[in-house]
Amino acid sequence: MNRIPFFATLFAVLTLAAAGCKDRAVEPPQPSPATTPASNGAAPAADKWMGKWNGPEGTFLQLAGGSGKYEVTIQNLDGPRTFPGIAVGDRLEFERDGVHESVRASNGAETGMKWLSEKKDCLTVKAGEGYCRD
Repeated sequence: MNRIPFFATLFAVLTLAAAGCKDRAVEPPQPSPATTPASNGAAPAADKWMGKWNGPEGTFLQLAGGSGKYEVTIQNLDGPRTFPGIAVGDRLEFERDGVHESVRASNGAETGMKWLSEKKDCLTVKAGEGYCRD
């Protein structure tokens, strides 16, 4: 086997591949309207939720901050943890353990938790994770 044509072919392929990898002007990703905080001048819905919301067995959700930026503290059976959050429309969004979560207003039945089913003023993170005002 003649190695010169092989290496010439390999060189040509690598040259073409490198030419295709030149830097290009890349537009930064633009946030979608669904993930952009409201900027219409009205206070975010989450501003009304400041303070402590109780769940069953000593769990709670506590919100601090305001004007679209929040600290979300969640006490579960493993202890409290705090996450940064932002207001997006009628929700407060945050990331927990690599999972995008959102807090929304609900009633006790909407939390999916029998302990809270009779409550009227609640926040739900997801089905089975809710907190209410006493």
